[in-house]
Amino acid sequence: MPKNPNVKKVMVIGSGPIVIGQAAEFDYAGTQACRSLKEEGMEVVLLNSNPATIMTDKDIADKVYIEPLTVEVIEQLILKEKPDSVLPTLGGQAGLNLAMELEEKGFLKEHNVRLIGTTAETIKKAEDRQEFKDTMEKIGEPVAASKVVTTVEDGVAFTRTIGYPVVLRPAYTLGGSGGGIANNEYELREILENGLRLSRVGEVLVERCIAGWKEIEYEVMRDGAGNCITVCNMENIDPVGVHTGDSIVVAPSQTLGDKEYQMLRTSALNIITELGITGGCNVQYALHPESFEYCVIEVNPRVSRSSALASKATGYPIAKVAAKIALGYTLDEIPNAITGKTYASFEPMLDYCVVKIPRLPFDKFITAKRTLTTQMKATGEVMSICHNFEGALMKAIRSLEQHVDSLMSYDFTQLTDEELLAELEIVDDRRIWKIAEAIRRGMPQSMLHDITKIDIWFIDKIAILVGMENALKTRKLTKELLLEAKRMEFPDYIVARLTGKTEEEIKALREEYQIKAAYKMVDTCAAEFAAATPYYYSVYGDEGTENEAVATPDKKKILVLGSGPIRIGQGIEFDFCSVHCTWAFAKEGYETIIINNNPETVSTDFDIADKLYFEPLTPEDVENVVNIEKPDGAVVQFGGQTAIKLTEALTKMGVKILGTSAENVDAAEDRELFDEILEKCEIPRPKGQTVFTAEEAKKAANELGYPVLVRPSYVLGGQGMRIAVSDEDVEEYIGVINQIAQEHPILVDKYLMGKEIEVDAVCDGEDILIPGIMEHIERAGIHSGDSISVYPAKTISEKAKETIAEYTRRLARALHVIGMINIQFIVLGDDVYVIEVNPRSSRTVPYISKVTGIPIVPLATKVILGYKLKDMGYEPGLQPEAKHYAIKMPVFSFEKIRGADISLGPEMKSTGECLGIAETFNEALYKAFIGAGIRLPKHKNMIITVKDEDKQDIIPIARRFEALGYRIYATLGTAKVLKENGIKVIRTNKLEQPAPNLMDLILGHKIDVVIDTPPQGVEHQKDGFVIRRNAIETGVNVLTSLDTAEALATSLENTDLNNLSLIDIATIARR
Repeated sequence: MPKNPNVKKVMVIGSGPIVIGQAAEFDYAGTQACRSLKEEGMEVVLLNSNPATIMTDKDIADKVYIEPLTVEVIEQLILKEKPDSVLPTLGGQAGLNLAMELEEKGFLKEHNVRLIGTTAETIKKAEDRQEFKDTMEKIGEPVAASKVVTTVEDGVAFTRTIGYPVVLRPAYTLGGSGGGIANNEYELREILENGLRLSRVGEVLVERCIAGWKEIEYEVMRDGAGNCITVCNMENIDPVGVHTGDSIVVAPSQTLGDKEYQMLRTSALNIITELGITGGCNVQYALHPESFEYCVIEVNPRVSRSSALASKATGYPIAKVAAKIALGYTLDEIPNAITGKTYASFEPMLDYCVVKIPRLPFDKFITAKRTLTTQMKATGEVMSICHNFEGALMKAIRSLEQHVDSLMSYDFTQLTDEELLAELEIVDDRRIWKIAEAIRRGMPQSMLHDITKIDIWFIDKIAILVGMENALKTRKLTKELLLEAKRMEFPDYIVARLTGKTEEEIKALREEYQIKAAYKMVDTCAAEFAAATPYYYSVYGDEGTENEAVATPDKKKILVLGSGPIRIGQGIEFDFCSVHCTWAFAKEGYETIIINNNPETVSTDFDIADKLYFEPLTPEDVENVVNIEKPDGAVVQFGGQTAIKLTEALTKMGVKILGTSAENVDAAEDRELFDEILEKCEIPRPKGQTVFTAEEAKKAANELGYPVLVRPSYVLGGQGMRIAVSDEDVEEYIGVINQIAQEHPILVDKYLMGKEIEVDAVCDGEDILIPGIMEHIERAGIHSGDSISVYPAKTISEKAKETIAEYTRRLARALHVIGMINIQFIVLGDDVYVIEVNPRSSRTVPYISKVTGIPIVPLATKVILGYKLKDMGYEPGLQPEAKHYAIKMPVFSFEKIRGADISLGPEMKSTGECLGIAETFNEALYKAFIGAGIRLPKHKNMIITVKDEDKQDIIPIARRFEALGYRIYATLGTAKVLKENGIKVIRTNKLEQPAPNLMDLILGHKIDVVIDTPPQGVEHQKDGFVIRRNAIETGVNVLTSLDTAEALATSLENTDLNNLSLIDIATIARR
């Protein structure tokens, strides 16, 4: 079946901002699909509210709209662009839900627009819990006993008939939002209330809990002619009960016999045939560990997180093939892009083992519960490839960048045996380390299996790794032993630590024995056909091991270091920069090499760089690649802190660092060196001191005068940063910081209350180019990644703008910056102070590139190669402002992480961002709020409780909300001030006072907004914390900064959802 001739203009719906449960895997899929559609000559119109991703770049689609993902916006966009088709299966749950709403309203039919990829019927059969159950029963596929309920009472009554525990799954939600396992009636009521609220249709499925069974997934493809194939099957190490996004996953499955494998494969193909799926699809199973009994858990009729993993694990480009199937092609007509010889109907075969480990955010949320359940909590993931499971696990562990490098990384030695067994009952992110400790104590494997329900095969593999630790400690280090340790991917420095030698000695021994890393190729068909796009992983062997990575000595080569797993503080913005930089080098005729380990992103797609090494980003792993490739230079300024940290190691290996030199990167991070530079440039900064102990810190704070900012040097995303108002605070915060980094000094600065301004610039050694100045709506003290950012800056004076441009020029020159620099300023009146300088790309680069139309990363890349800005046709200095306003709004995932404190401060907490862009400031602000999911007013009730210093500032804001028709509830102090100023207020009791208190109001589900500014300091935090936490868990918008509250009032005063101006960012400043 050749392609459908009626499809000429396709609208692709993206997945919006990154939240926990819907991360970059959809950007990767969407980007691949848009490129696939353009290959076929389609006109592609893209709608996605996320400015940080490469997907919303003007190179990816013909028309790019970074607008809120709401039904109203899509309707207006369809009327404006008149596409003939909509492809909804690449935007995660967000895209599917929007398409379903349009279909159900009859809007698509009315305007002759068809859904391609998967029909509305199919989506319904897979997503609607009752229809799915009926469909499965019809074809005889087993599902767990369950019932769809729409009220809490129904749920309680049904559970009495099947017994506890039960699993709750809301319909049409993502990443298990609002779901969970209930062991008793109290938990059941709590989870049901939340789940019914989060579901688009107010339905929750209550089903028998099969926790403890094996969780197996199949990734399958089907075309319009009914051809089906399995791309990959995967097994979760954690049994059913932990969300697959939070599980350690291994591909292909390791513990299934052939009979089980074939039985589930047949079942998966039957299911997609019955559902009539066209494109990619993911089927999840629970398999009884002892018998052949199984249940179908769920089917996702779209590209999912597992598809990204399956694509990277097998090299089969699922999204690309799915896009072609949507146009009407069949599998046997689509060539496999990796081999170039076989077709997409050829099932991939793997001759290696792949392990994925989730990156969980508990280092950011110290108070949060670490347990893992059916509600996903991971922000990102790492993947590794090796010939054996042990090696793949060890590689994945060190890729996480969470201060873990082996199974010895968490210390459980102080626990008694009883305590350790109790710990094993708890499912959290450190479970494999607990199992390793239990094995060291000689506990029987069968007992560990009975407690954790993890398959004996995996427990035995952990035992093999523990055995190797022991052998290295007690036996002589022979060639055989060292080779075996390296085959299990023990890093040199760990081998050194265990054998009591130095890392240098181990390296020398390896050279003597000729034990080195060899690279194998990922080729989709177990080496039966040659692969055309090189994509490598390493294995250790001796002199006889074949190396498949072909050396290319005659080419100019550049090594681009990626940014590793997505975590709070380092997101896909850095992947955007890595990809653009790779493309720019390729244009200049260089061979490009990427090292990265994140399966969800575009930089690890098979056709971005000339060579891709899927490896951990540690000095030893990078050095192995360097030894084979011998690159002419490496670029570290685009991979966030991960790449910057490797600068020193690369320099030692003799790799030339292109762009700003290592000394100058250090000068920006080192307090004393940096102070000298500022003095030379005559640039003021807030006064500050460098200290090492709590005593010194208190002395410094008293000399400077409170409030002060306390933070460790060398961090990204403001980790460990706090504002202290008293000696007690300083003591507590120093304690927290020392958990993170001991060897670096601690900085104590005077804290200034001004406007925070941010600038990204490109410097060629002489001139600088500043695309634009961004201003934060929140005052200084809130991390720049968490504040609402406005371009162009609208409230600072022309004089201040000139000063900012001048200071940026002086700093870039003094630090000898070649390439990117990011500077944060505080402006008080006409005075400008510098607070931070980073000589690398920052998280605002994608956003400012898109809204000014200036291609910052390609320019920086050319500058690194020696081009001058003037020769490239740019007038140096601050560029003229655009005629529209663009507002970047942070998006948080707080409801996913129980127990996390949500008040904003200098430590970053947002997971993603969205954009509002319009000709007027007010419309841009409104769009930004809508895009972030804040759709008000609903009930027109609000709660205000503010600290004493904010009592005067809240009056005008409260007055504006009153004028909008809001009923205001406030606690005693705040209520008194508002009443005295003629604002109608209903007084309410604080938490510890009798009902009706704040909590009753929040739990009554009738509140739109809570404005709660927490007083700084330790002892005040308890009440506010409980209020904010509960508000988030019942879906109320909580604002912890008055500036944000004021912005919300502005946005509500000027709104009309049905008359928005839509801006195609591909048309901005085409030069």
